[in-house]
Amino acid sequence: MLKQERVDYILKRLNELYPETPTPLGHNNIYELLIAVLLSAQCTDERVNKITPNLFEKANTPFAMIDIPLETIYKIIRPCGLAPKKSEAILELSKILVQKYDGQVPNTFEDLEALPGVGHKTASVVMSQGFGFPAFPVDTHIHRLAQRWGLTKKGSSVSRTERDLKSAFPKTHWNKLHLQIIFYGREFCSARGCDGRICEICRTCFPDRKQAFKIRK
Repeated sequence: MLKQERVDYILKRLNELYPETPTPLGHNNIYELLIAVLLSAQCTDERVNKITPNLFEKANTPFAMIDIPLETIYKIIRPCGLAPKKSEAILELSKILVQKYDGQVPNTFEDLEALPGVGHKTASVVMSQGFGFPAFPVDTHIHRLAQRWGLTKKGSSVSRTERDLKSAFPKTHWNKLHLQIIFYGREFCSARGCDGRICEICRTCFPDRKQAFKIRK
């Protein structure tokens, strides 16, 4: 297959498999989404979803969060990993939201990425899933599959993968597509479940691939 043929096939097949793309992280407002995404770094969505109800019961706005002792936040989110840094980031960004944004989560990449603990990927998820702004967050699942499917060069950086995927797919599909790729990767094309020759999309895109495809981070 030529690259454009792969792009067209992948888009069609993922729409068939995942016509609906519910947000994986539970939240009731954009502030909760921001905190949940921050917590999901090096942690599964499943674990985050088990922890955030307890945290958000105590504080689901930045105004409430800044009144919670740092040690309390730490104890609640500890199972997520990286708890010392994450708890400090949650408290500090909440203070900034109160002081600078009247308690509202800003809706620009620049302002989001300036917040403690918020990198480009986290900002992209919030912009996409929270504000509906066209974005293409690239996590390890997407980075791996984009290489396997020949949508970005082997050994590309995450930022290069994001640029390549944005160039390959129409902007109107970005918000839904990044979730569809994550869902597919977890179900059919995981790091252990597929080596580039097993799942349907890998076999269709590269039917003549003889050796396992080695991912370069």
